[in-house]
Parts: sequence; structure tokens; C-alpha cells
Amino acid sequence: MMQPEEQVVLVNEHDEEMGTMGKLKAHELGLLHRAFSIFLFDDDGRLLLQQRAAGKYHSAGLWTNTCCSHPRPGEALLDAAHRRLAEEMGIATPLEHRFSFLYKGGFDNGLIEHELDHVFFGRWNGPVRPDPAEVGDWRYMSIDALGDDMRRGPDNYTIWLRACWDQVCEHLAPVGGRP
Repeated sequence: MMQPEEQVVLVNEHDEEMGTMGKLKAHELGLLHRAFSIFLFDDDGRLLLQQRAAGKYHSAGLWTNTCCSHPRPGEALLDAAHRRLAEEMGIATPLEHRFSFLYKGGFDNGLIEHELDHVFFGRWNGPVRPDPAEVGDWRYMSIDALGDDMRRGPDNYTIWLRACWDQVCEHLAPVGGRP
């Protein structure tokens, strides 16, 4: 039996709900929808990155933040973030909402990512057990090394990571530059 298509929550620029739509259709039409991105840092302040699996419908093989996805209709953002972090990376850890941002960008396959993205920070030093259907690889990188690498090879990274990177750096905790 075929699974029903995952639904996303359509929103306006103030994050007010405007309805729901199938995820693929929303990306085909480029409609603004709610999303979240998770950034987990270890005790040395390094960011846990994932490389999107080769089978992803867009941005396959690109490096990105620890986890990113969409809440389901009626699902609280924090609950959705915890659910997807466990599903994608095999991790359960406290998360803190840090900021939100809007971005829009197209892909070679004609899909358009247009999201109001809520960013969560957390800490993680334990094992990583990624789902191979979601994650091709993973690694930790220092903030400085990642910033330098994104400047040298921006096409190796997802558009949403590049779109929010300056804000991520601004929201790092002032004590020791750690989140």
C-alpha cells in the first residue's frame, strides 16, 4: 500500500498558517512553508554536519547542518525537531530555538525551496546513528573551518545553510564563542 504524501504547513511571512499541501507540490510551486534546521555542537564548539543522501529529491550529496525538515500539520515545531533528529541522526538531546529566517532558492530539477526556517541549537557528544536513506556521511567541523570551506566551495553546501550561516555565527554564545 502506498504511503500518503507528507504534508507541509503553508505560512505567510509572519509564520501564520495558510493551509497545508503535499511536500512535493509545495516545492514545485515554490510556496512559502514552515521548516526547521538543527545545529548540534560538541563540547569543542564544532558543528555536526550531515551530507544529504544520494537519493534525496533535491540537494543530494550536499553538506548541511545536523538535521532539517518540516513539521507536520498540527505538530509543534520542537516536537517535530526532536522527531526528525531521532529519525535522521539517531540523536535525542535538548534543543533551543535561536532564530528564524526566510529564504527562497531554486534547484536544477525545477523544484523551489521557499521556507520560513526556525533554527534550533543543541549540544551533542555521543554516538551518531544516521539513517542511510537520509544521510550519506557526517562529520564535525569547527566554525572557522566551515566558514572558510563554504567561501571556497559554496556549491558543496545547501542553500539554506549558506542563507543562515551569518546568523548562526551571530547567535553563538558570547562565552568562548560556543553555542
